[in-house]
Amino acid sequence: MEFPDLGKHCSEKSCKQLDYLPLNCAACNKVFCKAHVQLEQHKCSASYKKDVRVPVCPVCHVPVPVRRGETADVVIGQHMDKDCKYNPSCNQLHQFSLETEVPLNCNLVHLNILIVTHS
Repeated sequence: MEFPDLGKHCSEKSCKQLDYLPLNCAACNKVFCKAHVQLEQHKCSASYKKDVRVPVCPVCHVPVPVRRGETADVVIGQHMDKDCKYNPSCNQLHQFSLETEVPLNCNLVHLNILIVTHS
């Protein structure tokens, strides 16, 4: 007894294997065998639907959204030129002289700590 409707052929052009447990791609919804179901394995044209990475500005550490069709490097560059809120004066290292006292208040455990540094 034959089962002509059992299984489906892999959508990958170089494969076309008859698979009895076919899998659907999460992005393009085409049917693939186990070897080709991953987005990279069949060079999925709809992979952008599953690409949810958001680049972070290397200067101000703010997430910068990238729209479909845009290049992350270009968008980050535009952000750094126009919207970046980085202020170099706020990030300078503090120079301490000998035995500088630095008060440190911790609200979490309600402690006041005095740190004495020696340069």
